[in-house]
Amino acid sequence: MNCSLLSHGEDEIKDECQPRQKKGVVAQDGWGVKYTPKSICALKGSTVIIGCTYTYPLGFAIKKTFWSIRQVTSTSEPPDLSLDLRYQDRVQYLGDKQQNCTLSLRDVTEEDQCKYYFRFITYKPDGKFQDKNGVQLFVTDLQVETPEEVVEGNDVTLTCKTTCNLTGPSYIWYKNGVSLSSNTKALNLKTVSSEHAGSYSCAVLGQKHPSSAVILDVRYPPKKVSVSINPSGEILEGSSVTLTCSSDANPPVQNYTWFKEGGTSPVASGQSYSFNLNTSRSEMYYCVAQNEHGVRRSAALPLNPKHSEFNVNFKTEQQEACALYSNAGK
Repeated sequence: MNCSLLSHGEDEIKDECQPRQKKGVVAQDGWGVKYTPKSICALKGSTVIIGCTYTYPLGFAIKKTFWSIRQVTSTSEPPDLSLDLRYQDRVQYLGDKQQNCTLSLRDVTEEDQCKYYFRFITYKPDGKFQDKNGVQLFVTDLQVETPEEVVEGNDVTLTCKTTCNLTGPSYIWYKNGVSLSSNTKALNLKTVSSEHAGSYSCAVLGQKHPSSAVILDVRYPPKKVSVSINPSGEILEGSSVTLTCSSDANPPVQNYTWFKEGGTSPVASGQSYSFNLNTSRSEMYYCVAQNEHGVRRSAALPLNPKHSEFNVNFKTEQQEACALYSNAGK
Protein backbone atom coordinates (compact mmCIF):
# COMPACT_ATOMS: atom_id res chain seq x y z
CA MET A 1 0.00 0.00 0.00
CA ASN A 2 1.48 3.33 -1.01
CA CYS A 3 0.79 5.49 2.01
CA SER A 4 0.80 8.67 -0.03
CA LEU A 5 -2.11 7.39 -2.14
CA LEU A 6 -4.56 6.75 0.71
CA SER A 7 -7.55 9.08 0.71
CA HIS A 8 -10.47 9.75 3.05
CA GLY A 9 -12.76 12.26 1.34
CA GLU A 10 -12.26 15.98 1.95
CA ASP A 11 -9.85 15.29 4.77
CA GLU A 12 -7.38 13.59 2.44
CA ILE A 13 -3.82 13.80 3.70
CA LYS A 14 -1.36 13.95 0.86
CA ASP A 15 1.51 12.39 2.74
CA GLU A 16 0.36 10.89 6.00
CA CYS A 17 3.77 9.30 6.57
CA GLN A 18 5.11 12.76 7.55
CA PRO A 19 4.74 13.93 11.18
CA ARG A 20 1.80 16.24 11.92
CA GLN A 21 0.52 18.15 14.88
CA LYS A 22 -1.22 16.11 17.56
CA LYS A 23 -4.78 16.74 18.63
CA GLY A 24 -5.80 16.50 22.27
CA VAL A 25 -2.31 15.72 23.59
CA VAL A 26 -2.00 16.59 27.25
CA ALA A 27 1.07 18.73 27.72
CA GLN A 28 2.29 17.20 30.95
CA ASP A 29 4.67 14.49 32.01
CA GLY A 30 3.62 10.86 31.97
CA TRP A 31 2.29 10.59 28.41
CA GLY A 32 4.28 8.61 25.89
CA VAL A 33 4.67 5.75 23.41
CA LYS A 34 7.84 3.73 22.92
CA TYR A 35 8.50 1.49 19.90
CA THR A 36 11.04 -1.32 19.97
CA PRO A 37 12.75 -1.02 17.58
CA LYS A 38 11.99 2.35 15.97
CA SER A 39 12.38 0.92 12.47
CA ILE A 40 11.85 -2.62 11.20
CA CYS A 41 13.10 -4.45 8.13
CA ALA A 42 10.75 -7.28 7.19
CA LEU A 43 10.86 -9.90 4.47
CA LYS A 44 8.00 -9.91 2.00
CA GLY A 45 5.41 -12.49 3.05
CA SER A 46 6.57 -12.63 6.66
CA THR A 47 4.80 -11.68 9.90
CA VAL A 48 5.97 -8.51 11.64
CA ILE A 49 5.72 -7.92 15.37
CA ILE A 50 5.94 -4.23 16.27
CA GLY A 51 6.92 -4.02 19.92
CA CYS A 52 5.23 -1.12 21.67
CA THR A 53 4.57 0.21 25.19
CA TYR A 54 2.69 3.30 26.31
CA THR A 55 2.34 5.34 29.48
CA TYR A 56 -0.15 7.87 30.85
CA PRO A 57 -0.60 9.67 34.18
CA LEU A 58 -2.46 8.31 37.17
CA GLY A 59 -6.12 9.14 37.25
CA PHE A 60 -6.78 8.23 33.62
CA ALA A 61 -8.39 5.05 32.31
CA ILE A 62 -8.02 3.80 28.74
CA LYS A 63 -11.14 3.86 26.61
CA LYS A 64 -9.76 2.98 23.19
CA THR A 65 -6.46 1.91 21.63
CA PHE A 66 -5.66 1.54 17.94
CA TRP A 67 -2.98 1.79 15.28
CA SER A 68 -3.01 3.94 12.16
CA ILE A 69 -0.81 4.88 9.22
CA ARG A 70 -1.89 8.49 9.67
CA GLN A 71 -1.39 11.07 12.31
CA VAL A 72 -4.15 12.96 13.98
CA THR A 73 -4.99 16.36 12.47
CA SER A 74 -6.74 19.43 13.74
CA THR A 75 -9.93 18.30 12.00
CA SER A 76 -10.06 14.52 12.30
CA GLU A 77 -8.99 11.43 14.15
CA PRO A 78 -6.67 9.03 12.29
CA PRO A 79 -8.42 5.96 10.83
CA ASP A 80 -8.19 2.68 12.73
CA LEU A 81 -5.88 0.29 10.86
CA SER A 82 -7.97 -2.75 11.80
CA LEU A 83 -10.94 -1.29 9.91
CA ASP A 84 -9.01 -0.76 6.69
CA LEU A 85 -10.00 -3.41 4.13
CA ARG A 86 -6.41 -3.68 2.97
CA TYR A 87 -5.30 -4.70 6.45
CA GLN A 88 -8.29 -6.68 7.68
CA ASP A 89 -7.49 -10.30 8.54
CA ARG A 90 -3.78 -9.44 8.51
CA VAL A 91 -3.46 -7.10 11.49
CA GLN A 92 -3.89 -8.11 15.14
CA TYR A 93 -3.57 -5.99 18.26
CA LEU A 94 -1.58 -7.98 20.81
CA GLY A 95 -1.61 -5.27 23.47
CA ASP A 96 -3.99 -4.32 26.24
CA LYS A 97 -5.48 -1.24 27.88
CA GLN A 98 -2.69 -0.99 30.40
CA GLN A 99 0.77 -0.45 28.88
CA ASN A 100 1.26 -2.97 26.08
CA CYS A 101 0.49 -1.80 22.53
CA THR A 102 2.24 -4.50 20.48
CA LEU A 103 0.95 -5.03 16.94
CA SER A 104 1.15 -8.06 14.62
CA LEU A 105 0.98 -7.70 10.83
CA ARG A 106 1.22 -10.81 8.66
CA ASP A 107 1.88 -11.45 4.97
CA VAL A 108 3.51 -8.07 4.53
CA THR A 109 4.04 -6.67 1.04
CA GLU A 110 5.97 -3.74 -0.38
CA GLU A 111 2.73 -1.74 -0.20
CA ASP A 112 2.79 -2.04 3.61
CA GLN A 113 6.04 -0.08 3.76
CA CYS A 114 5.12 3.04 5.73
CA LYS A 115 5.15 4.64 9.18
CA TYR A 116 2.77 3.24 11.79
CA TYR A 117 1.45 5.21 14.76
CA PHE A 118 -0.18 4.09 18.00
CA ARG A 119 -3.07 6.15 19.36
CA PHE A 120 -4.84 5.84 22.70
CA ILE A 121 -7.83 7.68 24.09
CA THR A 122 -8.93 7.90 27.74
CA TYR A 123 -12.35 8.61 29.16
CA LYS A 124 -11.41 12.23 29.79
CA PRO A 125 -11.81 14.71 26.90
CA ASP A 126 -8.28 16.01 27.31
CA GLY A 127 -6.72 12.56 27.72
CA LYS A 128 -5.64 11.57 24.20
CA PHE A 129 -2.20 10.82 22.83
CA GLN A 130 -0.45 9.81 19.63
CA ASP A 131 3.29 9.66 19.23
CA LYS A 132 4.45 11.91 16.38
CA ASN A 133 7.47 9.81 15.38
CA GLY A 134 5.86 6.44 14.76
CA VAL A 135 7.68 3.26 13.75
CA GLN A 136 8.98 2.83 10.20
CA LEU A 137 8.36 -0.47 8.44
CA PHE A 138 10.59 -1.39 5.50
CA VAL A 139 9.67 -4.41 3.37
CA THR A 140 12.16 -6.23 1.18
CA ASP A 141 12.27 -9.21 -1.10
CA LEU A 142 15.34 -11.33 -1.87
CA GLN A 143 17.50 -11.08 -4.98
CA VAL A 144 20.56 -13.10 -5.93
CA GLU A 145 23.38 -10.84 -7.06
CA THR A 146 26.02 -12.38 -9.34
CA PRO A 147 29.09 -11.02 -11.17
CA GLU A 148 28.48 -9.82 -14.72
CA GLU A 149 30.79 -12.52 -16.09
CA VAL A 150 32.00 -15.73 -14.48
CA VAL A 151 35.11 -17.36 -15.95
CA GLU A 152 36.28 -20.87 -15.12
CA GLY A 153 39.08 -20.96 -12.58
CA ASN A 154 38.07 -17.79 -10.74
CA ASP A 155 36.53 -17.49 -7.28
CA VAL A 156 32.92 -16.27 -7.34
CA THR A 157 30.63 -14.87 -4.65
CA LEU A 158 26.83 -14.88 -4.93
CA THR A 159 24.98 -12.53 -2.57
CA CYS A 160 21.43 -12.81 -1.25
CA LYS A 161 20.59 -9.13 -1.50
CA THR A 162 17.95 -7.16 0.42
CA THR A 163 16.94 -3.49 0.30
CA CYS A 164 17.13 -3.18 4.10
CA ASN A 165 18.98 -5.02 6.85
CA LEU A 166 17.13 -8.04 8.20
CA THR A 167 17.78 -8.87 11.85
CA GLY A 168 19.84 -12.02 12.36
CA PRO A 169 18.50 -14.14 9.50
CA SER A 170 19.77 -17.59 8.57
CA TYR A 171 19.89 -18.12 4.83
CA ILE A 172 19.35 -21.18 2.65
CA TRP A 173 20.90 -21.51 -0.80
CA TYR A 174 19.59 -23.71 -3.60
CA LYS A 175 21.18 -24.92 -6.80
CA ASN A 176 18.75 -26.36 -9.33
CA GLY A 177 16.23 -26.70 -6.49
CA VAL A 178 18.56 -28.69 -4.22
CA SER A 179 19.64 -27.06 -0.93
CA LEU A 180 23.32 -26.32 -0.35
CA SER A 181 25.26 -26.36 2.90
CA SER A 182 25.87 -22.59 3.09
CA ASN A 183 23.66 -20.65 5.55
CA THR A 184 25.10 -17.15 5.18
CA LYS A 185 24.13 -14.18 3.05
CA ALA A 186 27.09 -14.81 0.72
CA LEU A 187 27.69 -18.05 -1.17
CA ASN A 188 31.38 -18.43 -1.99
CA LEU A 189 32.35 -20.69 -4.90
CA LYS A 190 36.05 -21.50 -5.15
CA THR A 191 37.80 -22.12 -8.47
CA VAL A 192 34.58 -22.39 -10.44
CA SER A 193 34.19 -24.82 -13.32
CA SER A 194 31.41 -25.70 -15.71
CA GLU A 195 30.02 -27.97 -12.99
CA HIS A 196 29.09 -24.87 -10.96
CA ALA A 197 26.80 -23.60 -13.72
CA GLY A 198 23.10 -23.78 -12.92
CA SER A 199 20.09 -22.07 -11.37
CA TYR A 200 20.69 -20.45 -7.96
CA SER A 201 18.21 -18.99 -5.48
CA CYS A 202 18.23 -18.06 -1.81
CA ALA A 203 15.70 -17.94 1.02
CA VAL A 204 15.51 -17.03 4.69
CA LEU A 205 15.10 -19.99 7.01
CA GLY A 206 11.49 -20.32 8.12
CA GLN A 207 10.10 -17.98 5.46
CA LYS A 208 8.06 -19.04 2.45
CA HIS A 209 9.17 -16.55 -0.19
CA PRO A 210 12.53 -17.42 -1.81
CA SER A 211 14.26 -15.20 -4.30
CA SER A 212 13.79 -15.55 -8.01
CA ALA A 213 16.26 -18.00 -9.54
CA VAL A 214 19.33 -16.64 -11.30
CA ILE A 215 21.29 -18.60 -13.90
CA LEU A 216 25.02 -18.80 -13.25
CA ASP A 217 26.71 -19.05 -16.64
CA VAL A 218 30.33 -20.19 -16.39
CA ARG A 219 32.53 -19.26 -19.35
CA TYR A 220 35.45 -21.50 -20.34
CA PRO A 221 37.83 -22.19 -23.26
CA PRO A 222 37.35 -25.14 -25.65
CA LYS A 223 37.53 -28.60 -24.07
CA LYS A 224 37.33 -32.15 -25.41
CA VAL A 225 38.35 -31.11 -28.93
CA SER A 226 38.14 -34.11 -31.28
CA VAL A 227 37.99 -34.98 -35.00
CA SER A 228 35.53 -37.37 -36.63
CA ILE A 229 35.48 -38.61 -40.23
CA ASN A 230 32.71 -39.32 -42.70
CA PRO A 231 32.37 -41.84 -44.17
CA SER A 232 33.80 -43.98 -41.43
CA GLY A 233 35.48 -47.29 -42.00
CA GLU A 234 37.88 -48.17 -44.81
CA ILE A 235 39.10 -45.25 -46.92
CA LEU A 236 39.96 -45.74 -50.60
CA GLU A 237 42.44 -43.71 -52.54
CA GLY A 238 40.65 -41.07 -54.60
CA SER A 239 37.56 -41.00 -52.40
CA SER A 240 36.10 -37.87 -50.79
CA VAL A 241 36.12 -37.51 -47.01
CA THR A 242 34.78 -34.92 -44.57
CA LEU A 243 36.50 -34.21 -41.27
CA THR A 244 34.44 -32.54 -38.52
CA CYS A 245 35.84 -30.81 -35.44
CA SER A 246 33.81 -31.03 -32.22
CA SER A 247 34.37 -29.37 -28.85
CA ASP A 248 32.74 -28.19 -25.64
CA ALA A 249 33.13 -24.43 -25.10
CA ASN A 250 31.28 -21.48 -23.57
CA PRO A 251 30.77 -19.28 -25.44
CA PRO A 252 30.77 -21.56 -28.50
CA VAL A 253 33.91 -21.86 -30.61
CA GLN A 254 34.39 -18.86 -32.88
CA ASN A 255 37.16 -20.24 -35.11
CA TYR A 256 38.09 -23.73 -36.30
CA THR A 257 41.38 -24.19 -38.16
CA TRP A 258 42.70 -27.36 -39.85
CA PHE A 259 46.32 -28.51 -40.06
CA LYS A 260 48.18 -31.43 -41.54
CA GLU A 261 50.53 -32.99 -39.02
CA GLY A 262 54.05 -31.76 -39.64
CA GLY A 263 52.89 -28.62 -41.45
CA THR A 264 53.00 -25.07 -40.12
CA SER A 265 50.33 -23.45 -42.29
CA PRO A 266 46.61 -24.19 -42.02
CA VAL A 267 45.03 -26.20 -44.81
CA ALA A 268 41.44 -25.06 -44.17
CA SER A 269 39.12 -23.25 -41.77
CA GLY A 270 35.59 -23.96 -40.55
CA GLN A 271 34.11 -26.72 -38.45
CA SER A 272 34.15 -29.20 -41.36
CA TYR A 273 36.86 -29.87 -43.93
CA SER A 274 36.10 -31.88 -47.11
CA PHE A 275 38.69 -33.03 -49.65
CA ASN A 276 39.69 -35.90 -51.99
CA LEU A 277 42.34 -38.39 -50.96
CA ASN A 278 44.52 -38.47 -54.07
CA THR A 279 47.38 -40.26 -52.44
CA SER A 280 48.01 -43.65 -50.97
CA ARG A 281 50.34 -42.25 -48.37
CA SER A 282 49.24 -42.11 -44.75
CA GLU A 283 48.47 -38.57 -43.53
CA MET A 284 47.40 -37.11 -40.19
CA TYR A 285 45.08 -34.14 -39.65
CA TYR A 286 44.07 -32.18 -36.56
CA CYS A 287 41.92 -29.14 -35.79
CA VAL A 288 42.38 -26.14 -33.50
CA ALA A 289 39.32 -24.66 -31.73
CA GLN A 290 39.28 -21.11 -30.36
CA ASN A 291 36.90 -18.84 -28.45
CA GLU A 292 37.49 -15.62 -26.49
CA HIS A 293 38.80 -17.53 -23.47
CA GLY A 294 41.39 -19.79 -25.07
CA VAL A 295 42.64 -22.22 -27.73
CA ARG A 296 42.78 -26.02 -27.73
CA ARG A 297 43.86 -28.52 -30.41
CA SER A 298 42.62 -32.02 -31.05
CA ALA A 299 44.64 -35.18 -31.31
CA ALA A 300 45.78 -35.95 -34.87
CA LEU A 301 43.55 -38.30 -36.86
CA PRO A 302 45.47 -40.71 -39.16
CA LEU A 303 44.15 -41.32 -42.68
CA ASN A 304 45.37 -44.54 -44.34
CA PRO A 305 43.85 -44.75 -47.84
CA LYS A 306 43.97 -48.09 -49.66
CA HIS A 307 44.26 -48.74 -53.41
CA SER A 308 40.89 -49.25 -55.00
CA GLU A 309 40.29 -52.35 -57.22
CA PHE A 310 39.77 -50.04 -60.21
CA ASN A 311 43.16 -48.42 -59.74
CA VAL A 312 44.91 -51.76 -59.34
CA ASN A 313 43.28 -53.22 -62.50
CA PHE A 314 43.92 -50.04 -64.46
CA LYS A 315 47.60 -50.03 -63.54
CA THR A 316 47.96 -53.76 -64.37
CA GLU A 317 46.36 -53.36 -67.82
CA GLN A 318 48.46 -50.29 -68.48
CA GLN A 319 51.63 -52.15 -67.55
CA GLU A 320 50.71 -55.09 -69.83
CA ALA A 321 50.02 -52.75 -72.77
CA CYS A 322 53.37 -51.07 -72.29
CA ALA A 323 55.12 -54.45 -72.25
CA LEU A 324 53.45 -55.57 -75.52
CA TYR A 325 54.34 -52.32 -77.25
CA SER A 326 57.90 -52.67 -76.10
CA ASN A 327 58.20 -56.26 -77.38
CA ALA A 328 56.68 -55.39 -80.76
CA GLY A 329 59.36 -52.84 -81.39
CA LYS A 330 62.18 -55.31 -80.99
